[in-house]
Amino acid sequence: MLESYSPELQADLAELPLADWGNVPLVGLDMDAALANVADAVEQAAARALPIMIGGEHTATLGAVRGLQRLHPGLVVMHVDAHTDLRDSYLGFEISHATFMRRVVEELGIGHLAQYGIRSGTREELELARGCLHSGPGLDVGRNARDRIHHRPVYVTIDIDVLDPSAAPGTGCPEPGGCTFRELVAFLRSLRELNVVGVDVMEVLPAADVNDITSAAAAKLVREAALAFGLRAPRA
Repeated sequence: MLESYSPELQADLAELPLADWGNVPLVGLDMDAALANVADAVEQAAARALPIMIGGEHTATLGAVRGLQRLHPGLVVMHVDAHTDLRDSYLGFEISHATFMRRVVEELGIGHLAQYGIRSGTREELELARGCLHSGPGLDVGRNARDRIHHRPVYVTIDIDVLDPSAAPGTGCPEPGGCTFRELVAFLRSLRELNVVGVDVMEVLPAADVNDITSAAAAKLVREAALAFGLRAPRA
């Protein structure tokens, strides 16, 4: 039901040389092997085009970051989410959807992370987040963060639960008080001047969705990301 043309961007997916690389093989693998497969797939795609990953379990973003870091040293991660995901461990696991961004920080450095839409986290997580380029509930990048990011390569990861549950019920950890779809897509378009080298839209859970509301929102985000960033080549 989604049109390929974006009236706001005045661009059409038909203008892009799109390729669906299919699913990354993960079944039967342990966490390390699964993340390695994600990293390899994203690195291979990013060497030729703008990779856009969709899911699914947000932990996969850790693999994507590792793959892009190989091609783009100095990578900045823009994390759009209701939750900080900065726990050191969760339910006894050091790598999970609640801890993967802590692992990203350990590998890239706290100054390589900017968080938007954040409205949930432990005291420890929120104290750690103070060292980020930015961390807060709003969706305005701000002049300070833009100046610090400048032309550095940027990976944008969007957890669909950044949206209010009324706009995205089909997700595993809905958090009241989120943004509207219009606000989120406006934020995404505001990043066009940055050197975006990869994007993902994660944590869509069709089994919990209502009338495909969440899936439709995620699909439109993917369309807008492809058109906003895919019509130009990333800067080295």
